[in-house]
Amino acid sequence: MDAEQVLAERFRRAIDTTQYMTLATADADGNPWVSPVYFTPVEHRTFYWVSSPDAVHSRNIAVRPEVRIVFFDSTVAVGHAVASYVGATAGQVPDDEVETAARVYSARLGGARSFGVDELTGDADLRLYAAHATSCEVLVRGGDPDFGAGIDGRRLVDPGRQPAG
Repeated sequence: MDAEQVLAERFRRAIDTTQYMTLATADADGNPWVSPVYFTPVEHRTFYWVSSPDAVHSRNIAVRPEVRIVFFDSTVAVGHAVASYVGATAGQVPDDEVETAARVYSARLGGARSFGVDELTGDADLRLYAAHATSCEVLVRGGDPDFGAGIDGRRLVDPGRQPAG
């Protein structure tokens, strides 16, 4: 694998091994808000979650759809961090797309819970949201034997970059 493929694999792995993403939003005045949300990824570029439209992060997205997302494992020892960072545009999934998107979202729950259209539209208390990646980066630890530069940094990646073969 070339360097870009290795970094893309690291990016994907941080997402695939995490159940919650850290969603950062801002209100109309730019005041930040951060929330952990359970998510389902699609091709490491689209991320679905269910939330109340009254939640602070949902209200923020309604007025400022640009978000940032971090995926990381908080259980690893210091110096062994793995993280993926995504810049994205987020919003409620349109009603005419909810049925298909809800099936995708619910599939990751492994049968523990399934959301129907009636639970995510109309007078229901919840909505399905999606964030569509506009930029993708992976953490490169300063001491990384292949890519380290002495201090931690980030590298842009193409999540779809796969090994040839």
